[in-house]
Amino acid sequence: MQVGIIGLPNVGKSTIYNTLTKANAVVANYPFCTIEPNIGLINVPDDNLKKLSKIYNSAKTTSVSIKVLDVAGLVKGASRGEGLGNKFLSHIREVDVIAHVVRCFKDDNVSHVSSEIKPADDMEIINTELMLADLETLERKKEKLSALAKSQDIHAKNDLELINHLQDEFNKGNLPELNNLQNKDPEFFLDLNLLSLKPVLYVANMGDDDFSIDLYNKIAAAAGQNEVVKIFGKLEAELMEIGAGEREIYRNELGLEENGLHIFIKKCYSMLNLLTFYTLNENETRAWPLKTGSKIIEAAGKIHTDMQRGFIKADVIGCKELLSIGSLHKAKEEGRVRVEGREYIVKDKDVILIKFSV
Repeated sequence: MQVGIIGLPNVGKSTIYNTLTKANAVVANYPFCTIEPNIGLINVPDDNLKKLSKIYNSAKTTSVSIKVLDVAGLVKGASRGEGLGNKFLSHIREVDVIAHVVRCFKDDNVSHVSSEIKPADDMEIINTELMLADLETLERKKEKLSALAKSQDIHAKNDLELINHLQDEFNKGNLPELNNLQNKDPEFFLDLNLLSLKPVLYVANMGDDDFSIDLYNKIAAAAGQNEVVKIFGKLEAELMEIGAGEREIYRNELGLEENGLHIFIKKCYSMLNLLTFYTLNENETRAWPLKTGSKIIEAAGKIHTDMQRGFIKADVIGCKELLSIGSLHKAKEEGRVRVEGREYIVKDKDVILIKFSV
């Protein structure tokens, strides 16, 4: 599962990417510094892992990780190929969630694509380009369907009707209400892979002054139902240069209530429609990602294909309940561990022990 960091040039995308991944992407004050996307893995913060590992004194712990792409800056006209826009738009098609970075800081040493920082305008440029790119996708699909519809293909006729509806909504500048539409034909929408219909998290890249707060408020007003998180990109980059213990002390002194990077990661993870389940033994305590609504047989396959193929049953207990008891052996003695079959729907924060035979 992938999160794509996008935005206009020089809004701080690579700075945020570097702090998230502790990578060393090139950061420079000119457009298209990033051409091929930087790709990195980020661990999802999880307070349960360390506590669970103490039950068996596991030799190691492994967090869930998600892939992050730092996509090059888009500009007005990207959908027509401006600024290598078609190449960059193709990178966005690969991602499951869009993290749209918007500049909320003033810095005379870092140029802006326009003479004045206007978050709502910046957001509109990107959103319009994504929508224009989608209109081109719909038109190409329409051309293919038209010939089939003329031959009385009923599926093509229905798809063509849906394409016309989507085009009409986009031309009005609206994002269509998708819940009912997608439920009717999820494979059709999966094939279209429309950019402007991907889940969006707006990221306000903040400075530490009142000007930034004012800009943030404008982003929040323009974001509508989409969520907005604050990240103090430059400050977080500086904090990464010191030890973790000192980092938290400085963060508290600066009045940063919670780590903005952690909030960002957790929001992205939840927007990917994932839950977390755990496995534990003497060797490793591990968190695993799984699509919400999945059966335990799919969780077994995440761990190992042999477990899925030879699945017999599974011992299951909620993480919170297990931690309150403190021992898996004691939890079993007290009858708190459930035995589940292959049809069981995994719940978030389940601790699972698979029994299998191959």
